[in-house]
Amino acid sequence: MSAWKLEATGSAPTEGRPVRESMSETSELALLNDANPLGYLIGGRLMHLVDIGAAIAASRHARAPVVTASVDSMSFLHPIQIGELVIVRSAVNRAWNTSMEVGVKVFVENLMTGDVRHTTTAYLTFVAVDGKGGKIRVAPVIPETEDEKRRYERAGIRRQYRLDMKKL
Repeated sequence: MSAWKLEATGSAPTEGRPVRESMSETSELALLNDANPLGYLIGGRLMHLVDIGAAIAASRHARAPVVTASVDSMSFLHPIQIGELVIVRSAVNRAWNTSMEVGVKVFVENLMTGDVRHTTTAYLTFVAVDGKGGKIRVAPVIPETEDEKRRYERAGIRRQYRLDMKKL
């Protein structure tokens, strides 16, 4: 049985919000207490940072508490060495009734050389909640740039895939 009420509470927001209002960037040093035996940041710690960054973007868009509903995928392209700066950039790609897809890109910066590499991409779905177990409606996303429009369209394709997977 779901912990959430089935009915979304509140009236639907009448106006959308541009992607820029949800954008978030956080950074943190990869420290020794989060290292694996090889001296790299453990994947679970990176997953935590991605979830926090995505939650910030979702909450900024919804202007409400949010909970993680799913993580579509997470690709680890390069290891993160201890001592490097982890930069997490996130934004809401698209919103539906009560849920939002958030895109997250993680970069790592070597502070000694200035070299920056893209290391992780992830897509997460969040649901806005009222704090009493009920879902609440969220404003639609207004994509303004060509990149935002592309991410908006692709979010719709990913959502349909997620819905199809639920049927299996």
